Amino acid sequence: DGDLKFSLESVKKLKELMDENRPINPRMVVSVASYSPCDEKALPEEFHPVCERKDASMIFERLTLAVQDNDLCEICANAACAGCF
Repeated sequence: DGDLKFSLESVKKLKELMDENRPINPRMVVSVASYSPCDEKALPEEFHPVCERKDASMIFERLTLAVQDNDLCEICANAACAGCF
């Protein structure tokens, strides 16, 4: 994400944490905007510096989008990779 680099395993863990805390019912009291993976004890340590940034929620959302489609091979899911087709 920009100049930031994270391991694929850490991004997958981030996605798991965020998916676990997404509301299923839109009438739930806690909104997605109030949730931050920074509050999770299981958040990989390499994301701790991101938590100090004002744009942390946007960074986390973009990272989870990068591993959204489980059908893509892990190499092709990375925008920096080429030649998969």
